[in-house]
Amino acid sequence: MRSTQRGYMLIITGIILVIVLFVWYNRYQDPESLTPQAISSIHWLAQMFYVLLLACFGMISWGMYIFHRASIRGNNLISIMAATTYNRKSRTVFVAVFIVYGVFFSLASGTLVYQPTIHFAEHYGVPLPSMVVSPCCGDMGYMPTILVYITEHLGLQIIPLNLVLQIAVSYLVALNVSLAISTYAASRTYKGAGMVGAVTGLFVACPTCMGTLSSVFIGTAGGIAFTAALSYMQTAFIAVSIPVLLITPFILARQLRRCRI
Repeated sequence: MRSTQRGYMLIITGIILVIVLFVWYNRYQDPESLTPQAISSIHWLAQMFYVLLLACFGMISWGMYIFHRASIRGNNLISIMAATTYNRKSRTVFVAVFIVYGVFFSLASGTLVYQPTIHFAEHYGVPLPSMVVSPCCGDMGYMPTILVYITEHLGLQIIPLNLVLQIAVSYLVALNVSLAISTYAASRTYKGAGMVGAVTGLFVACPTCMGTLSSVFIGTAGGIAFTAALSYMQTAFIAVSIPVLLITPFILARQLRRCRI
């Protein structure tokens, strides 16, 4: 019980610290206060932001590991989920789905950028490879941004909110898939409700970034129109995907418990 509580507290504390970190950095997003003397300071704050954000991710991950191991024994739904996903096959499926979906999400959200028609070094005047930190100014969760130019046509656009959503949604999708496979093996009557959250979760990240991907397929003008339409539906996408991905594991665990009985 102590291990369960310790893991739970680490998870909750890490989530709260991420929120506090976003609110804290948002205080430095006033363009009028960005004097020449403050530029070096805000660049340092931007670097510290990501160091602290990674530390929060580590705290949450460690807490989830402790909570997972401590929850294996028992007959409640969380214990069934923990025990089902602890075996080697489920862990392999989880890691594979987490990585594959994470890459797919990166493409959909604009985190991983591939522009075959643009030469980054010539267009932006940057050396390759290189990294640029943009510390100001934008809405909460969208700054500081890191731009990484890897090759002439491949790069990364790291936005804090997208990064958090990408890890969270990828984790939930991987959990759903690993549980779904175990449930399907136990009961052939299973129908995958988790796919609703998986597909919708692709659009959770900022829809403005979708313009890059959509313009490749439907043209620049169409991509802009599609992006504008998505911006109005962002809240709906988040509202649908996250709850579905959170609820579905409990539905699958309940089905598994029925199969055991």
